[in-house]
Amino acid sequence: MHPQLSDKRIICKDFIKALEECHATGWRRFTGACNKQKDELNRCLRTERVARSARNRETAKERKLKAEQALKDFNDS
Repeated sequence: MHPQLSDKRIICKDFIKALEECHATGWRRFTGACNKQKDELNRCLRTERVARSARNRETAKERKLKAEQALKDFNDS
C-alpha cells in the first residue's frame, strides 16, 4: 500500500502518472495488469523514503550534539 499520491511529488511523478493512466483504462487495475506500474512506483517511493530518513537521522544527530554541547557549556559556566 502506498501513501496518498499527489502531483506535488516531484521525484516519482512519472511513476504516479503511469499508474493513474493504467488505472484509468477500465478493468485493467482489477485484473493485475497495473501491477508492474505499481511495483515501480512503490520502489520509487521507498527509495525516496529511505533517503529522507537518512537525512532526518543526520539532522537529528547534529541537533543532539548541539544540545549536548550547549548543556555542557551551561554546566561549565
